[in-house]
Amino acid sequence: MLTLTINGQSRDVDVPEDMPLLWVLRDHLNLVGTKYGCGVAQCGVCTVHVGGKPVRSCQLTVGDVGTRAVITIEGIGSTPNGAKVQQAWMEAAVPQCGYCQAGQIMSATALLDTNPQPDDADIDAAMAGNLCRCGTYIRIRRAIKNAAAKSA
Repeated sequence: MLTLTINGQSRDVDVPEDMPLLWVLRDHLNLVGTKYGCGVAQCGVCTVHVGGKPVRSCQLTVGDVGTRAVITIEGIGSTPNGAKVQQAWMEAAVPQCGYCQAGQIMSATALLDTNPQPDDADIDAAMAGNLCRCGTYIRIRRAIKNAAAKSA
């Protein structure tokens, strides 16, 4: 039995320590906002925050989480920057198909947590590992800039 802190709540899970965090979230805790994309940490769809850092949950084992807090897309809106990013996402009409958006929002929030006023190069670097098959990159950048402006 492992105890995880997910979105501020302590959750017990009876899973093998080598199970990817993604499957614990989706299959054992019913937190299905975090999606499966490529399975090899290349697309960013499965991004969550662990210990305040964005990580690919498809490759991080639940045993490696340890005592670090996990925040998923279901909980990111309760953080100041997460709420700003989610609002900016809606205002900029970012999602097209929406599949990658949870990972995009998680990465964008992590960026603003470390750099409240990113320029285009900062945004491009932080978001480089998040792929969008619909190509909404211009709207994503606009939303991040709008969220940052709300912080200023």
